[in-house]
Amino acid sequence: MFKDRTLLITGGTGSFGNAVLNRFLTTDIGEIRIFSRDEKKQDDMRHTYQSRYPQYSDKIKFYIGDVRDIQSVKNAMHGVDFIFHAAALKQVPSCEFFPIEAVKTNVFGTENVLTAAIEAGVRKVICLSTDKAAYPVNAMGTSKAMMEKVYIAKSRTIPQEKTLICGTRYGNVMCSRGSVIPLFIEQIKKGLPLTVTDPAMTRYIMSLEEAVELVLYAFEHANSGDIMVQKAPACTIGDLAQAVKELFHADNEIKVIGIRHGEKMYEALLTKEECANAVDLGDFFKVPADKRDLNYDKYFNEGIHGSGMKYEEYTSSNTNQLNVEQIKEKLLSLSYIQRELAEWEAR
Repeated sequence: MFKDRTLLITGGTGSFGNAVLNRFLTTDIGEIRIFSRDEKKQDDMRHTYQSRYPQYSDKIKFYIGDVRDIQSVKNAMHGVDFIFHAAALKQVPSCEFFPIEAVKTNVFGTENVLTAAIEAGVRKVICLSTDKAAYPVNAMGTSKAMMEKVYIAKSRTIPQEKTLICGTRYGNVMCSRGSVIPLFIEQIKKGLPLTVTDPAMTRYIMSLEEAVELVLYAFEHANSGDIMVQKAPACTIGDLAQAVKELFHADNEIKVIGIRHGEKMYEALLTKEECANAVDLGDFFKVPADKRDLNYDKYFNEGIHGSGMKYEEYTSSNTNQLNVEQIKEKLLSLSYIQRELAEWEAR
């Protein structure tokens, strides 16, 4: 489905962009464009893939720009068939202290990408969201919730045969930039306590490869305006810290430091209201967009009937819970953990 096509990844120097490159670069895809504002990360990425895949690296094209600047976005759009929109401010604390910056990137930046994509005749745009957009309690989640509203509203303005606009929502990606597992490993290496906010706090855990699979599933199966969610396991933060300790045969203590500003005890991938209308697709959920127009009069007499979902809401506390041994097994499947363990054991 990507043969000879051009794919643009906004925020492409991040963890997700690298995962997509690793997945697609050696296939028959025509071109992958990396759009981001950090020239240092682009230069590092260029050298990495020239070294790793010398015969394929010419497929990667780098574009310096910022989703906040619509002209720089338009400059990268010519000839693009598909877009994975991953550019975002994602750190909860930084968004909490600079919420307007989160709005500029996550909300207005998304509007710019979609406007430019429609003008350029892009066939499909997949917008990446987060579990923090469901019941948002912090600025990052609130900005992502607004991002979802932006792409859903935008999807109503153009037939999906011309430009299909949809999105995905997923939880914490293990070992991605800013995630807690690399922090635990660094603390083990330095002989420091493993800092845990609350041992009973639950979080979804999924790999980068699973995040890419969700985006590809949305690419194939979503309709315009849909939110696509992958069912994912979860665990407590206390068990996650214990699993990392046991993998590294470490005796560091686990220190409880308390919940940080803007954090939840559990994360939700689907709210109660979304579960009422969601479609269970087996390993995935689909939340269809509300296609009503501004003529609400006809809905005073009859609303929309629910889908009969078994979940009242879908959260990290009522999904499949992994124990310490299962967490270790999942961690061992990650190349990052394999490299870190090899280095640790060779010290």
